[in-house]
Amino acid sequence: MSGQSSRRVAGILLPAFSARRDGDLGIGDTRALLEWIDLLADHQVGLLQLLPINELGSVDSPYDAISSVALEPLYLSMEDVPGIDLGELDRAATEVGEGSVDYGRSRATKLALLEAAWQRWTDASPDLQKRFAEFREREARWLDDYCSFRVLVEKADSAVWDDWPNEWQEVDAARSVAAEHPERISFFAWLQWLGFEQWGKVRRHADQRGVKLMGDIPIGVSRYSADVFFGRDDFDLDWCGGAPPETMFKHDAFIRKWGQNWGIPLYRWDKMRSEDYPWWRQRIEKLTSVFHVFRIDHVLGFYRIYAFPWLPQRNEEFLEMDGAQAAEATGGILPRWVPRPDDYVTNKQANLADGDRRLRVVLDAAGPGEVVGEDLGTVPDYVRPHLAELDIAGFRIPHWDADPQGAVVKPEDMDECAFATFATHDHDPISAQWKDIAARAASDDPEDAAEATALWKRLADFAGVRPRGSYTSRVRWSLIDALMRSHSRYAAIMVNDLFMIDDRINQPGTIGPHNWSFRLESTVDQLRGRPEWARLAESIVAAERGISR
Repeated sequence: MSGQSSRRVAGILLPAFSARRDGDLGIGDTRALLEWIDLLADHQVGLLQLLPINELGSVDSPYDAISSVALEPLYLSMEDVPGIDLGELDRAATEVGEGSVDYGRSRATKLALLEAAWQRWTDASPDLQKRFAEFREREARWLDDYCSFRVLVEKADSAVWDDWPNEWQEVDAARSVAAEHPERISFFAWLQWLGFEQWGKVRRHADQRGVKLMGDIPIGVSRYSADVFFGRDDFDLDWCGGAPPETMFKHDAFIRKWGQNWGIPLYRWDKMRSEDYPWWRQRIEKLTSVFHVFRIDHVLGFYRIYAFPWLPQRNEEFLEMDGAQAAEATGGILPRWVPRPDDYVTNKQANLADGDRRLRVVLDAAGPGEVVGEDLGTVPDYVRPHLAELDIAGFRIPHWDADPQGAVVKPEDMDECAFATFATHDHDPISAQWKDIAARAASDDPEDAAEATALWKRLADFAGVRPRGSYTSRVRWSLIDALMRSHSRYAAIMVNDLFMIDDRINQPGTIGPHNWSFRLESTVDQLRGRPEWARLAESIVAAERGISR
């Protein structure tokens, strides 16, 4: 069983890339997070929630990483890299934009500095070189294949290994090709050493300030990752995991019709089980070396997962097809629940047993780490009681979580074993939600207006305000105060919610520069004097006093 929290913790969701500091080269980094830990600790906030920090793939999504372990070099603080030329760093800082994250520009800028520093590595102190050598030896089980993969990606200029030369497709041959470039293998290993060194410093500082770091572990791993390329026996590449159709995604006709196709391969769970899940244990153990708490994204996938028999690249091809046409195009196979749907009691029991076995492995690997399960979406009736039995806190979004009579669950009645929040990175901030709900409630579509009115009433009832008018500062603090008063184990808001910023972090089902690029306009020094911090601290302290009574 994991070492779950014994008291309620208040938190803020801040993606690492969204933090800002002077000289950060256009994207948040570990130094910026050190500053944020101090800011939170000074204002009674005990949890800093981040998104996945693993190395990004081609679409720069934290949920499409090329490794389940390797860390993203973009989050490195350049000042803390041995051998960095501070003059070059100062010049580079003048060339990076001040707006939202431009991954291409920041990556090119940082990589040039890192390549130059690597050329000076031979001048590093014996102590640093010893620590790097020890890291390579200690982490060889995953690091060697990861570095080989990075060399091959660099040579092919693509992570899409399906398109690599035929002679690279066999893993031993691929390792041999990569081994011809020992200097590049060492460079990629060095980047990972730097990453784990810097994130270790972040963890230690969080420990000193009494702030818990919360990470995120996606249910799947990218098809085009080192894990899948070198460990194909662990993955079923005939299927792509995703989520079933959802009418709430009004912007996306494919999701409404077919669901979300994430492109992630499914697991060969039977093989993993026969070996006692070494891949999962490694993944969790490396995550908990940095984070005190971690969220399992789409924890429902441990029980069963909705799967597609085609890659996302073919989604548009199926958009206008009906079921019969799609079946003809796939040889009779349509998207479905894998390994089985929840249509019969025996199937539910089997899915529950699968989830229980797998999640107990996660808890065992997590040790003292705290586990949160993102259980939003189509939730079978057995999941939430089971998560509570395992002491895994599930998500509770108040205005979505009505009681059997359709009324909102009040703060004092919310489950203790829960993570209360108004939104995830995939949703609008609460200010934008309020405005959208208000507009829908006044629409000419009776069904949509009725749905929005009910949603608005639940949200307003939770905060103790009236469901009318614009989103004012009073509404904001009524909502935040109510969330902080909730009896859930965790209560967290997005950083957007604190400052009434409508910008969205991600629009599911879309790819482009509008996603994962949200950046705060101000540094910690500029934010520290904002009145929202004192007001938030007041809300947290008052809530803790009320709960303790």
